[in-house]
Amino acid sequence: MAIRLACTVNNYHWGKTGLSSKAAQFAATNPEIAIDENKPYAELWMGTHPSGPSKVFGTETPLSAVIDEDASVALGESVSKQYGGKLPFLFKVLSIEKALSIQAHPDKQLAQKLHSERPDVYKDANHKPEMSIALTDFIALSGFRPLEQISEFLTTYPEFNALVPNSSSAFKQAALAGSDAEKRMALKGLFAELMNAHKDDVQVQLDALVQRVSGEKEAALVQRLSKEYPGDVGCFCVFMLNVLELKPGQAFYMGPNDPHAYIYGDCVECMATSDNVVRAGLTPKLRDVPVLIDMLTYDYGSPEHKLLQPQVEGKHKIYDPPIDEFTVKCTTVEKGEQAALDPIDGPQILLVAEGHGILAAGEDTLPLSPGFVYFVCPGIHCTITSQETSLVTFTAQCQ
Repeated sequence: MAIRLACTVNNYHWGKTGLSSKAAQFAATNPEIAIDENKPYAELWMGTHPSGPSKVFGTETPLSAVIDEDASVALGESVSKQYGGKLPFLFKVLSIEKALSIQAHPDKQLAQKLHSERPDVYKDANHKPEMSIALTDFIALSGFRPLEQISEFLTTYPEFNALVPNSSSAFKQAALAGSDAEKRMALKGLFAELMNAHKDDVQVQLDALVQRVSGEKEAALVQRLSKEYPGDVGCFCVFMLNVLELKPGQAFYMGPNDPHAYIYGDCVECMATSDNVVRAGLTPKLRDVPVLIDMLTYDYGSPEHKLLQPQVEGKHKIYDPPIDEFTVKCTTVEKGEQAALDPIDGPQILLVAEGHGILAAGEDTLPLSPGFVYFVCPGIHCTITSQETSLVTFTAQCQ
């Protein structure tokens, strides 16, 4: 059984406006949603999370009710048992015009603690590892840079150095000759001093930096962020975190306690079903700086080590991060051709990103157009047929 879904789109301030947003384009396939060209459209949510639940298309029945009716049928015996009868992943499309927060997501142990202590802020007890696959050219910050780069930036950009006067020398020394443990401790000290810098000092140094430099990639990015978030200490995280510049189809994985921020572009994102976010910069929302500083692993390395390389199997690219909750399969079918989606023992959510065609799911024959979303139950053999042009789908799955 395959069920077409009507999905929730939200209007966070950082989203692309109107139909320039992929999230809006896909949401517009639902006739009940009218796109306002003056509003931002940030995220399309596909799943059962209560903050943005999907419904059976053309009805008011939430997908969660379909699953609750018989979780062993909707999710499969194994997945249902492992995840308490709940869909283990949340699938999204993000369309980013303005950077969204320097953030990390807690591991399960920390998520349970934060939810217990502050359920009004951290609304569930689950972890939130996530993966993003670029739909357009995409810019993000992810993971700490190689330490020698950070040391170089402390010299090249005195405004950055001025905000960390108590930790910069020790950091440079540890980066040059310290053990791994000493390097991580020094990195934590540097990051903590930066994120706790007084807002007046941040404003002075950021203004000075923006006026002084231009041309360099990092400086240009700082200038962009300073326009979006004037006086925000998060602008200086460009000098500490890797800058990823992704082309469509490239992906990166963000594990628990891993710092990152999305800067610009459209992507497909999949995560464990949670909305737990610990923020510390580039946001008007609550900043929980002490928690963020303490939770990070302080892994460091080149931007290449953040990328997740897909495994190619015929017409499919399989993005398989090192967690159990989800895998994402990108399927490209040229005009007039077919591709099989073999049955699995767990649930799937299929999103059409490009093109038109037909989905044969068991005995059902269903239309495929950009923005169409289907929930596919376990054990269903699916065939995708492209019609007028090439067809691209993304399928989140768990088994």
